[in-house]
Amino acid sequence: MEIKQGYSYHIKEEFFHKVQDKFLMSNKENGNYRPHYYAVKDKKNPDLYWMIPISSQVEKYKKIVENKKKKYGKCNTIIIGKFAGKENVFLIQNTFPIIAKYIDHVHTIENKPVTIHNELNRILIENLNEVLAMYNRGNKLMFTDVAKIKAIVETELRQGE
Repeated sequence: MEIKQGYSYHIKEEFFHKVQDKFLMSNKENGNYRPHYYAVKDKKNPDLYWMIPISSQVEKYKKIVENKKKKYGKCNTIIIGKFAGKENVFLIQNTFPIIAKYIDHVHTIENKPVTIHNELNRILIENLNEVLAMYNRGNKLMFTDVAKIKAIVETELRQGE
């Protein structure tokens, strides 16, 4: 499957079993594919994607964003933007790396892939890159164990799994 910038995807259950990270927003019970994730191609490794969970719990996260803005002057770990015609929350704080074999299918509404507008795409990539750069400097802004997950998927890439 070709993974395209500007689309969101659902992830195979196998991935969540493999990485065993309690902070991943995994699929719901009974095989439901929720949440879905916005995919951003890694700047250095074209076979790696950063998955940003998308939540519909806007009111819950608006309060958190406001508190972070008061405390730090900005919030780059939670972005609120329009997706599929309504406000949604993009949780950069819960992002994680993945490889294509674990991506199940593109998110659709009425059998049509839903895309993210160019401006929101720019904002998400900019904030993701900033948060990843801060993470690489030792600032733990993400809940997921990024280093562990990245090691797992990069090992699979090297082994050609």
